[in-house]
Amino acid sequence: MTARSYADGVGPRDPAAELSRAERRDRATIETRRSLVDAARRAILADGTAALSTRRVADLAGVPLSQIHYHFGSKRQLVLAVLSAENERLLERQREMFASPEPLWVHWNRACDFLEADLASGYVRILHEMIAAGWSDDTVAASVREMVAGWTGLLAEVARAEQAGMGDLGPFTPEEVAVLMAAPFLGAEELILLGVTESALPLRSGLRKVGLLLQAVDHRLRVDDGAHR
Repeated sequence: MTARSYADGVGPRDPAAELSRAERRDRATIETRRSLVDAARRAILADGTAALSTRRVADLAGVPLSQIHYHFGSKRQLVLAVLSAENERLLERQREMFASPEPLWVHWNRACDFLEADLASGYVRILHEMIAAGWSDDTVAASVREMVAGWTGLLAEVARAEQAGMGDLGPFTPEEVAVLMAAPFLGAEELILLGVTESALPLRSGLRKVGLLLQAVDHRLRVDDGAHR
């Protein structure tokens, strides 16, 4: 910095001051949307989706109520934004899990652990409420289908990797294996949300025993592979 700059009282420039008006507006928009989604998530966990109050969400986020309509258009779209944010976070968690070199049965058992965490977080509840809402709302249905497609697409990739390693998926395509992996969890989640207890219908233990079956298949394949060497 020159002597003239110091003499004129010009210090180091603040990067934020260099932002254009449009950049500041875009940054404020992102921050407001993030605050509203976070506030809505906290409100849903406390009160449930049916009892969600947009005024309470606005109060929690510290913004005017009109900001919810401006950024999302409706309460339902706000809930979908919460679900989308959670869905992407959990999908990334699953990608990281399946990227590890552990056998499929280990991944399955970990997915059973994740089920409990996702029930506790409220994600499962929001997902199934939006699935039900999608039965009569095409826009919601399209959003939820896209999210579910992200999960089944990932599971199909996992099945293809298993096929490459084992050389055979029997009569199933990778996409059909993805359905067989996803559908039991979706069904179990729905019944658990309805209040079906483990003593009435052993949903959790049934899912866990699929892991035991996968472990037995993995062990048999390893034994057969060793015998042919």
